[in-house]
Amino acid sequence: MSQKIVPNIWFDKNADEAGDFYAGLLPHTTAAVAATYPETVADWQAEFAGKTLTVDLDVDGYRLTLINAGPEFRPNPSVSFMLDFDPTRFGDDRDAARESLDAVWAGLSDGGRVRMELDEYSFSPRYGWVEDRYGVNWQLVLANPEGDTRPFLIPHLSFTRDVDGKAREAADFYTSLFPDSEVGYIALHSSQAVHARPGTVMFGELRLADQWFSMMDAGPDHDFAFDSGVSLEVRVADQEELDRYWDALTTDPEAEVCGWLVDRYGLSWQIVPENMGELMARPGAYEKMMKMKKLIIDDF
Repeated sequence: MSQKIVPNIWFDKNADEAGDFYAGLLPHTTAAVAATYPETVADWQAEFAGKTLTVDLDVDGYRLTLINAGPEFRPNPSVSFMLDFDPTRFGDDRDAARESLDAVWAGLSDGGRVRMELDEYSFSPRYGWVEDRYGVNWQLVLANPEGDTRPFLIPHLSFTRDVDGKAREAADFYTSLFPDSEVGYIALHSSQAVHARPGTVMFGELRLADQWFSMMDAGPDHDFAFDSGVSLEVRVADQEELDRYWDALTTDPEAEVCGWLVDRYGLSWQIVPENMGELMARPGAYEKMMKMKKLIIDDF
């Protein structure tokens, strides 16, 4: 599976459990342990020695990485995942698409928190927003089969607080960095908007490295914002490409650690080599990585 940008979701010691949960609930989804912690780690990570580090979740051909770590971060609504239940995926059977949506909704909402009730809205005959038991946010939509075809899973970026109103600016910036990129459909908040400022992005689409994302300006008055609970991992071919993305995106030296950075909008990124698994298999690689800010491939 070729995927340039892989969303990473932070879990508090339960990534294995979450992977099994999603694989049993989401259509055409599998989960597999991708990496484990070394048997010997620093004292502050001793409880993870030899345990799962990451789980690869394949959702209908789209990869998410579940990070098995501690309570330092937790996903929040600033990055959610849209699930597009298009009847064309169900043999043009709208009832089958709706039934699948409802079944997934029931599973995700069990032990979770409903943010927008599953109901009919002006933009969809069936839509709901739910935060599941692990804190991961999902938007489920029954798509119009006559509209443009989109992947089943699309990451959605909500710009809040100090970066509310900057969704379109961010889209232009991100599309300038990645190949095979474009800004797509944009709809703006009207003068009747209640929780958002008129003229800001109500819903927008962008394509980065031939992967679809959606976005919105969600308003300044929220208790959530971008953080490391969900980060975007960029797979690069060599040090030159790594340096190019790193230098363009990073803005906060204090947030730079182990290949992680924070951009001008507060969104977290990981810039890592395509052969990261091979590099990490080398003796002492984990210890070296933990001491780096930006990854230097020749140092592994």
